[in-house]
Amino acid sequence: MLRSQCFLRGMSSGVVSGRIREKLTEKFEPLHLEVINESGNHNVPKGSETHFKVVVVSEVFNTQPLVQRHRAVNDCLQQEFHSGLHALSIVAKTPTQWSSNPSVDKSPPCLGGSQL
Repeated sequence: MLRSQCFLRGMSSGVVSGRIREKLTEKFEPLHLEVINESGNHNVPKGSETHFKVVVVSEVFNTQPLVQRHRAVNDCLQQEFHSGLHALSIVAKTPTQWSSNPSVDKSPPCLGGSQL
C-alpha cells in the first residue's frame, strides 16, 4: 500500500496533535491524514489543544458505513478525550471517496457554547 504524506495544520508540534496522529496512523494506516488543531477558533487559552478536526482516508473504511467509521475514530482516541480533548470533528473517507472529492469543508465559526 502506498501511503501519502500526513498533514498537520494548526499547532502541529503539540503533544496532543502528535498523539492523535500516532494513534490514527497505527490503527488505520491512512493513505491521507490531516490533524487540524482548531482550538484557536474557540474561547480557550492560547496554545490549547482541545478542539481538533481529523481527516482520515483509509482502506479500513471500505467495508464500514460512515457511523461505524466515526465510532472507530472516537474509540481510538478515548484516552485523549479523558485527558482534555473536548471536541473532535471527523472526516473519514475511503480512498475511492477521497480520490473523487479530496476536499474538506471549513468548520463553522464557534458560537461560544452559550449562544445557541
